[in-house]
Amino acid sequence: MMINKELVLTYLYILIYILLSSGVILYNKWVLSPKYFDFPFPITLTMIHMGFSGVVAFFLIRVFKVVAPVRMTWQIYATCVIPISAFFASSLWFGNTAYLHISVAFIQMLKALMPVATYLMAVTCGTDIPRCDVFLNMVLVSVGVVISSYGEIHFNIVGTLYQVTGIFAEALRLVLTQVLLQRRGLTLNPVTSLYYIAPCSFLFLLVPWLLLEQPMMQISQIQFNFWIFFSNALCALALNFAIFLVIGRTGAVTIRVAGVLKDWILIALSTVVFPESAITGLNIIGYAIALCGVVMYNYLKVKDVRASNQLPVENIPERAIKDWKLDKKSYDHYSDDEKNVNHIVGNGGSGGGSISDPGGDEEAPLLPATRLSHIGRTLLKNTQGLVDKY
Repeated sequence: MMINKELVLTYLYILIYILLSSGVILYNKWVLSPKYFDFPFPITLTMIHMGFSGVVAFFLIRVFKVVAPVRMTWQIYATCVIPISAFFASSLWFGNTAYLHISVAFIQMLKALMPVATYLMAVTCGTDIPRCDVFLNMVLVSVGVVISSYGEIHFNIVGTLYQVTGIFAEALRLVLTQVLLQRRGLTLNPVTSLYYIAPCSFLFLLVPWLLLEQPMMQISQIQFNFWIFFSNALCALALNFAIFLVIGRTGAVTIRVAGVLKDWILIALSTVVFPESAITGLNIIGYAIALCGVVMYNYLKVKDVRASNQLPVENIPERAIKDWKLDKKSYDHYSDDEKNVNHIVGNGGSGGGSISDPGGDEEAPLLPATRLSHIGRTLLKNTQGLVDKY
């Protein structure tokens, strides 16, 4: 029996993504929780992540020159990167603060609201249009989350508000990424996105840190273990690259399916790692209802993308080459000296200008989504070969 090495490698990437994503969330909870490592400073932890990611990206780009930087003007930085960084920093701040008040399992259930928040922000900003079928899915998701919240034993209004606020901040960041970056043709891979966004996010977090956490750290006996925070930041950085590998290998749809699987695994695993986070039957029923809405939402978005991209069979090779040349022309406009580097567009939007990403991991500032998956790139190579022959 022949083993498909490409398929095995794809599943390996997905497994690494699930392990890293779950590990980062559980690790953050363990570090912040007063019952375990007892470092109740979520802004400080987020700043450590941003500082570490920014330094690594700087060395990869400026010192080792593994990746070439894009041509970033001050106008683009001020009008695009800074607003996106502000909402990215806010989503991480509020999301990490929620770990102090509510369980990991309940946080994952609340994250089912992500497509609701994203759709509302997209309609508000004019990048999507109101639709009855999508609206019904949003109602289904909301009802499921309400039922799940009602069944939560240790319900905490403060933690819930922090998490929901973080979700809406992340949704607005996704919309801004599409509106401000993608429509300008600017492409960023995980390294360049961290290079530009991580330092800016660090500076945004500096203000609330000075006001809220720095005075508390002076009077409290905090424990600072270098290896704990280094490994924690390293896992967060590795997660960003894992998302890049999975999407580059399979596509954005696969990362969503893997994300749903990861959520179920994480909910079950969190009850083992943190025994105090009990799950009730009403939690599961509510989350299952919400998940049905999320799955239907993803199905509608994928269906829209396929409908907008349908082409006659005889025109596929010509259209593929045309799209490739247009991408190359746009790419060369922003980075002439990056001929051999594949750039990945962050947070790919669906057809018709809508946002199709229902959620993202906390440590991925510009969740990369390639226009062509591994299979698509293979098709493109074949069509290029056919054109060359004729």
